[in-house]
Amino acid sequence: MLSPGLVWAQGTPSPKDAYLYIISPSDGDAVKGAFWCRFGLRNMGVSHAGDNFANSGHHHLLIDADEPIDPGEPIPQDRKHLHYGAGETEALIELPPGRHTLQLVLSDGKHFNFDPPVVSKKITITVSGADADAASDRQHTVRHAHSRIKHHRLRTARPAPQTSAADAAPPENSKPSGAIEFLRSHLWGTGSSAPAGSSGSK
Repeated sequence: MLSPGLVWAQGTPSPKDAYLYIISPSDGDAVKGAFWCRFGLRNMGVSHAGDNFANSGHHHLLIDADEPIDPGEPIPQDRKHLHYGAGETEALIELPPGRHTLQLVLSDGKHFNFDPPVVSKKITITVSGADADAASDRQHTVRHAHSRIKHHRLRTARPAPQTSAADAAPPENSKPSGAIEFLRSHLWGTGSSAPAGSSGSK
């Protein structure tokens, strides 16, 4: 977006050996959730917005910003252009998951770029969602615990005792065999029992 070789129509002079850079994160880093972005500056000082000290200015962090800043215009203030007019040299940044670019710009007390501009190299980072990772970890833990419970139950299960035929209880309401039932039905009629003391002949 910005190149140190650009010369703006208006701007406070800056030392030619001024060097602005991002200390952390580094280019290509992967971060999880919110992260600290630390600003580095050499051969210039950090001051507050509104101050007009020579060779000093305050930081601006550009996030996913590709649009050029018009010469002679102050640095915008929005979600892509974060101002640190209190002289901050680090900030806690929270971005949605995905790839993002970061770049620092140092401005004078009126938020204008210096001449020549004091701009850091643009870096790219990858942000992962802390909530999603935490949910995945919890789900893995639950699955692991469930597996341990199943394994414990299988290991401690005992087979049911077996009963031999000799020890088995006789079935309830047992019926007489076929031959006896045949004789009773023909001698005394179906459903009746033999009279007491009968020998079975007349």
